[in-house]
Parts: sequence; structure tokens; C-alpha cells
Amino acid sequence: MAKKIIRVDENLSISKYRQIINSVLEAISEERLSIGDQTPSINSICNDFGLSRDTVLSAYNELKARGIISSMPGKGYYVESTNVNLTHKVFVLFDELNAFKEDLYNSFLEELGGRVQVELYFHHFNKKLFENLLTENNGNYTTYVVMPTKFEGIQSTLKNLSGRVIVLDQIPTDFTEDFPAIYQNFEKDTYNALISGKELLSKYKKLIMVYPGGKEPEGQFKGFLKYCHETNTPFELLSDLNGRTISKGEAYIAIWDRDLVWLVKESKGKALELGKDIGIISYNDTALKEVVANGITTISTNFKQMGKSLAELVLSKRTTKVENPSALIIRGSL
Repeated sequence: MAKKIIRVDENLSISKYRQIINSVLEAISEERLSIGDQTPSINSICNDFGLSRDTVLSAYNELKARGIISSMPGKGYYVESTNVNLTHKVFVLFDELNAFKEDLYNSFLEELGGRVQVELYFHHFNKKLFENLLTENNGNYTTYVVMPTKFEGIQSTLKNLSGRVIVLDQIPTDFTEDFPAIYQNFEKDTYNALISGKELLSKYKKLIMVYPGGKEPEGQFKGFLKYCHETNTPFELLSDLNGRTISKGEAYIAIWDRDLVWLVKESKGKALELGKDIGIISYNDTALKEVVANGITTISTNFKQMGKSLAELVLSKRTTKVENPSALIIRGSL
């Protein structure tokens, strides 16, 4: 059966591994193989063409990673897809889905333009789930895009993946491997954003950051502290707003949207005018923050640009790290 599908010519300059891949793709294009059909076994190809098992297995692993074929333990390999024009099959592992990450993902897909098959997963800030999803899907994709958040001790899991690895959003502090990345520099971005709003912030007596810790990047509070120390700004660093009484002359930086909502409601209840009596800065811009309470000032990266840059990195196969900058978007709340 192998010689009906596979062609390997010793005289060609193309590697035998590549000839096997091209043979399967050609058979699919010519409709000699359809979805569900079994491909020639590794043993039959080895015997018919005198090839090593590693050569054939490497070819089949690439076809598998591209989503063209799939394997059934003890039975062999079968055609999974007839879309032979797709050269990439990308595994995307997000921490969670929210409005701004949806913008990132949609921008990523739009920029890819259907040239790549993408499958999206979530780890919900669970390290065990993160590692299990990657281990279970090892070998099934050509590229792995991961949001590792603040997980430590995961480099070995990423290094063991058979495809290319791209880190997205946060780079864990213990990383020594030089993975390609599209990332945010939270400390620098927070500091620079506050510097750019220094004149507006100067009308308030105290600057207060509500930093809940946990999954949130430490660079956020580090940039905040750097700004306050350098500008001699009176400040507080809170983990939550439980029992807090807001006062005129305070400016708040709320990382979580639920804290933002509480601050807006409390300000209204105390007849404190946003942008005059009390200031509010939120993280991560959304369309809703443009219109709520005469507009909420935000520190935010451009998530659509992040998605576009990610697509360019996937398609180009460059190994660079690309910093996606943030900015202070000034609205009525400051």
C-alpha cells in the first residue's frame, strides 16, 4: 500500500522526510486519500523504501502537528483534514477570557486571515491545568502560544514541547530560556503612565493603589511605588477596599473592575465629582470605560495591536521579544 501513496526518489535533492510529507499532501489534493482514510503504516514505508523509523516518524509527526493526520494507538494513522494549504496549527492557552483579551484574540485571528488553524484553551490561573493541557497536546501543534501569568517552575514543560513556543503578556520572573514573546513591561508602563498624568494627579492630596496581589503582575505596584517615591507623592497601597471610606482629594488606581464599580458608586453616593473631588484610574481599557461616569481614565496596552503582533510573530517564525507598550488614556475620571 505504501507505494500507492508514498513516493521517495533517491535522486531528488529534497529530503526523504519532506518527500513523505509531500506525498501524503499530494494524495489528499488528488483525492486518493479522504478524511478517515488510513495512511500507509510507518513499518510499510520503512520496508518499501529502506528508510529509518525516525525519518518516517518525523514526517508523520509534522503532518499530525499540522492537523492533517491523527493517530489511533495500536491502529495507525488516519486523515484528519483535507485542508492541505494550512502549514500551521496553533495551540493558544489563555489564562481567562474577558473583553480586552477577546479583542486580542479576534485581532490575532483577523491578522492570520485563515492561513493558520487555531485552537483556544484556558487554564484559569491553575498551574496544574496549565501543565496538563500542554502535556496532553504535545506533538499535536506546530506552535504553542501560552500565557504563563506568574507561574514558576514551568520552563521544563515548555522546553519539552515539540513545536515552537511563544510567550504572551507576562514573562515569569524565573525564566532563563529565551522564548519569543509579545509581552507587557508592567513596571515601566505603570510608571510612565503616571508620569504622563503627573499634572492631573498633582491636584489630589494622596494617590492610592488597590493591588489585590495573587494573579496580578507585581510590576504594577512596583511602578506605582517608583512614581510615588520619585515625585514625593503621598500614597497608600491597599489589598482591597473593605471598610474603606473615600474622601475628597484622593485619587485611586483600581486594578480590578469590581473595585472600580465600587469607587464610582461610593463617589456618587457621597456627591464627590469624579475628576475634581476624587480621581480614578483603572487598568485595561474597554469600550464600556469610554462611556461610564463621563469616561474612566485607564492605563492600558493596545490589545488589538498585541494580537496583530502575535500573528506576525507566528507567521514570520522570528525569535524576537516584542514589548507591547501601554499608555495613560485620559478621560473625565482624572
